[in-house]
Amino acid sequence: MSKPILVANWKNYPSSLIEVKTLVKGLSAKKILYKKTHLFVAPPLPYFDFVSEKIRNYAHLASQDISLTTGTTTGAVTPEILKSFGTKLTIIGHSERRALGETSNEVSRKIKIALRAGITPLVCVGELTRDEDGDYFEFLREEIELSLEGLPPKAFKSSGIAIAYEPVWAIGKDASYAIEPVDLSETVVFIRKILSRMFGRSVAGNIPILYGGSVEPENAHTLLSKTGVKGLLVGHASLNAKNFCKIAEALIKNKIT
Repeated sequence: MSKPILVANWKNYPSSLIEVKTLVKGLSAKKILYKKTHLFVAPPLPYFDFVSEKIRNYAHLASQDISLTTGTTTGAVTPEILKSFGTKLTIIGHSERRALGETSNEVSRKIKIALRAGITPLVCVGELTRDEDGDYFEFLREEIELSLEGLPPKAFKSSGIAIAYEPVWAIGKDASYAIEPVDLSETVVFIRKILSRMFGRSVAGNIPILYGGSVEPENAHTLLSKTGVKGLLVGHASLNAKNFCKIAEALIKNKIT
């Protein structure tokens, strides 16, 4: 039985290395627990060196994005630089990047760059709003198809590409704003149908689908129970070691049961 996936997206926090050291110390105190998961930590780039060294015996380093450019470009961070720190996974197409103007075409190009570098892409998709007529399904379908355009089925078999479903309307809020389990289950089925049409049923069935959006200790178990998700993408709750530990416990318990 494969381990569940847990991704900590620190975004542009903590605000100092002192806070990072405290957070990593709290995570490391529960390393036996985290070894029961595939844990990826995505800190801001200035903290890569410290974090990569301290988590290496129980977690993997992840990046919050990957550059489109690979040549000499001021400010760009190349895949080679990311790999030099031991980066195993990169978050691509996060809603906050898309809100800044990143297109699904750019997401598709970044996925291919990550694959060539041997870094697993975690591709984020999700609707802006959820209407009663179900029009958001069309938005989601188009976003998935454009983001994964041009990928051969073998790419999923060799690289371990994963999908993170993060409804934009649920991100960055408290537990009460997270999606209802019945709606999450329905959406996971819908995503798998799209993936099946694009890459075949056998490939689609092996692509992990994670959920992200107001994941808290209070709702982690509910979000995981019989919804079809294989892991969680956690934002602000990952900045609190105790809360993140509770989320990991819910993830492990759900996998066992």
